[in-house]
Amino acid sequence: MADLTKKQAIVAELKDQLTNAKGVVLTGYKGLTVAQDTELRRELRAAGVTYHVVKNTMLRLAAKEAGIEGFDEHLEGTTAFAFSMEDAIAPAKVICGFIKKNKLDENEVLTIKVGTVEGKVIDANEVKALASLPSREELIAKMLGSMNAPISNTVNVLQGVIRNAVYVLDAVRAQKESA
Repeated sequence: MADLTKKQAIVAELKDQLTNAKGVVLTGYKGLTVAQDTELRRELRAAGVTYHVVKNTMLRLAAKEAGIEGFDEHLEGTTAFAFSMEDAIAPAKVICGFIKKNKLDENEVLTIKVGTVEGKVIDANEVKALASLPSREELIAKMLGSMNAPISNTVNVLQGVIRNAVYVLDAVRAQKESA
């Protein structure tokens, strides 16, 4: 009976994580070495992403309870669950970056099975596309830069006018001194 209670608690926790996470990525990790797994976990932790191995049956039950459809066909073999409560893109970005950086065979060693973004299920190709998007901070920086550009251009134009006026006055002064 204690075993059933423990499993129910795990399913409830997984359901809570699935419903509250902004971004989720399910991966298959068959063939990943211990060193690679440790490095991946370190990178995920640094990005504020939680990562753990899950049993497919428990994740299937949690997804069903959370009302998330589209996981069932992907829950075979080894499954690891990466999620972030703050950044929807972080799990996808770190995992795809790790695959690329370590030149892993994404169809055999570390596979992206499926993901969710704020409750919407996305397939592996959409997860990869999501990973290629700039981060929220990068987008804000670009927006601020583009907002700042017209102001900078106006200042440069005004400085040019003042600079030209100084050159003209200097030329007039030089002309009057020579005359």
